Amino acid sequence: MTDTRHTASPDPGSPTEGSGLSAVLLAAGQGSRMRSERPKPLHRLCGSPMLSYVLDSLSTCGVERAVIVVGHKAEWVTKKMQEQFWGVPLEFVEQRVQRGTGDATMVGLVGLPDDDDGDVLVLPGDTPLLRRETVEALVQHHRRTGAAATVLTSVVEDPTGYGRVIRSGSGGVEAVVEERDASPEQRSIDEVNTSIYCFRRSLLAPALRRVQPDNSQGEYYLTDVVSVLVAAGHTVEAHGAPETETQGVNDRGQLAAAEAELRQRTNKALLADGVTMVDPSVTYVDTTVKLGRDVSLFPGVILQGSTTVGDGTEVGPGCRLVDTSVGDDCVLTHAVATGADIGDRCTVGPFANIPAGTKIASDTTTGAFYTPPADVQRS
Repeated sequence: MTDTRHTASPDPGSPTEGSGLSAVLLAAGQGSRMRSERPKPLHRLCGSPMLSYVLDSLSTCGVERAVIVVGHKAEWVTKKMQEQFWGVPLEFVEQRVQRGTGDATMVGLVGLPDDDDGDVLVLPGDTPLLRRETVEALVQHHRRTGAAATVLTSVVEDPTGYGRVIRSGSGGVEAVVEERDASPEQRSIDEVNTSIYCFRRSLLAPALRRVQPDNSQGEYYLTDVVSVLVAAGHTVEAHGAPETETQGVNDRGQLAAAEAELRQRTNKALLADGVTMVDPSVTYVDTTVKLGRDVSLFPGVILQGSTTVGDGTEVGPGCRLVDTSVGDDCVLTHAVATGADIGDRCTVGPFANIPAGTKIASDTTTGAFYTPPADVQRS
């Protein structure tokens, strides 16, 4: 959904297509509804932390640096996200006291170089379904219109719980009102704020300093920046995106729904790359898994972690492979393996149990109910 109701004239001095682009990811919250010791941003979806998908959505829009605002169990989140190379420099800043999204954004800006040039994306760390193409389109719309800020919005069937986007008679964005502070008339609006923005960086910090915690929560709302900018005579734009991409994950039910959507996307991409799936709806492949061409996956297959499967291999029903390497032209049936290395042209199973460190040489047939003998090489 691309919004066409309002196109503004560029504000004077607005950044051009070649200007710098940074990002601030808000990942400081505890996520109490998850009822978990694990920090909310690190809950896993298809084998990867939720926050990693938000970072991945920035990979093609020209972001030059990103700041992650951490808070609850900050060291755990920081360590986990530093384990992987993301293609852009990452900085971590801590929001020690949770005082709202406006305060978190101000904290995040501290992690960026001290210059006012360019634009800055602000995103929550719990929107793992956001696509790269959507973020690219948001940035392009923001720069094409020369807006001071552009809000990513969605039109939803049930807007309960979301901030509502308030528009002027000409179609421009006037404000975003949180539901708990909205009037009954405002609550009837079905265009909602997704908490994803692109700001002109030189205007964002001054606007944040004018935000006051005059709301039912006593917090500094990032959404209030919209009305601050409008009151100062700047233009705020909206760009639409499908609801399926912008939904946040706040509890285990939403986590499961996001997992199902990501699994569907993953399987669709694998099918397009030459993998056969007898029934994609009951085939589970982590986004970290690598499969060769002409691999066949039967119902009930679970492939996790750093597993790799070579060309022409058939992974039969009931197989679960974790961090396991499988060569070309193998046949596996009801096999369970963790941290194993299986060579080319092997026939494994049915009902094989292959523990970590096991290496099965090429051209081996294990037979049924296989457990590796003591003389099998272990790493």
